[in-house]
Amino acid sequence: MSDARVLVTGSSGYVGRLLLSELAARVVDGRLGAVVGADVREPAAIPAGAAFIRHDVREVGLAAALREHRITCVVHLASIVTPGRGSTRAFEYSVDVQGSEHVLDACVAAGVHRLVVTSSGAAYGYHADNPAWLTEEHPLRGNETFAYSWHKRLVEEMLAQARIDHPALEQVIFRVGTILGASVNNQITALFEKPTLLAIQGSASPFVFIHDADLVALLAQSVDSPVIGIFNVAGDGAMTIDEIGAALGKRVLRLPAWLLAAALAVLHPLGLTRYGPAQVDFLRYRPVLDNARLKSVYGFTPKLTSRQTFEQWMRKAGEGR
Repeated sequence: MSDARVLVTGSSGYVGRLLLSELAARVVDGRLGAVVGADVREPAAIPAGAAFIRHDVREVGLAAALREHRITCVVHLASIVTPGRGSTRAFEYSVDVQGSEHVLDACVAAGVHRLVVTSSGAAYGYHADNPAWLTEEHPLRGNETFAYSWHKRLVEEMLAQARIDHPALEQVIFRVGTILGASVNNQITALFEKPTLLAIQGSASPFVFIHDADLVALLAQSVDSPVIGIFNVAGDGAMTIDEIGAALGKRVLRLPAWLLAAALAVLHPLGLTRYGPAQVDFLRYRPVLDNARLKSVYGFTPKLTSRQTFEQWMRKAGEGR
C-alpha cells in the first residue's frame, strides 16, 4: 500500500496512456493513493481509478491542480519526441524546455515531494568521441543542431540547478534508450520500416532498446521507490545496424556522410523525409547506454534485452502488415 498521489504529464501520449492505465489499476486495488493524467487533449478513454485534467505544459497554472489533488509525485513525460508535420523549433522548445520549467516551478510551489522525469540518451549527444558505452558519469553534450538532443540537455541542466536550489524536491531522472512496443511509432521505427536501411560508412550505428512494458514498470516503481538519482534505461546489450538489417531481412545501404547530408538537404525541404542534414550524426554516432547502475543501484533489471525487445517489436510489426 502506498499513499503516493501521482500526476502524469503527457498522459495522452504513447507511454503516458500505458502508465496511466498501470497506475490507475494500482489505485483500484488499493496500492496507490491517486493518479491524475494531464495533457492538452483528453484520451479516448480514462481508465477506472484515474482522473484527468486538461493542461498544456506551455502554460502556467499547474501548481493549483497539484494542490487540489494533493499530489506527492509528478511523472513528467510531456515532450516532443517525433515532431509533427509543420512543427517548428520554437514550438518544440516551448514544450520541451519551457514546459519542463513550468512543471518544475509548479512542483516547488505546491510542495510536491518527488519529480520523475523521462530524459533521453540523446542528452549525451551524438559525437565521434562518445565512448563505446555511456555511463551516467559521462558529460551531457546534447547537440544544438538536433533539437531533441539539445532540449534534453537543457532540461537536465535546469534540473541539476534545481537540486541545489530546491533540495527538498526529490528527483528521479531516467535517460531512456529507444522505446519499442506493439504500436510505437517514432523516428527510429520509421528508419526500420524502410525497404532499405540507411547507414553511414565507417559506423556500426549500434542501437539500445527498452520495451514499453519494462519502461512502464520502471516508471510505476519510481513513484514511491526509496531510490532517487539519474539512471540510464535500456535492455541489456545493443544491436548494430547490420544485425538489425539481418533480422529484418533487409539490405543495409552505406553512404558517405557527406553524400547523405547532401541528399537530406534536398529531400527534407520537399517533405520527402523527416530528417535534415543535421541528423546525419544521429545515424553515425549513436549513444549506447550502459544500464549497470539501473540494475545495481536502482534495483531494476529490464525483463527483455535490447535484442529481445527488437525481435518482439519486429514480430508485432510483421503481424500488422
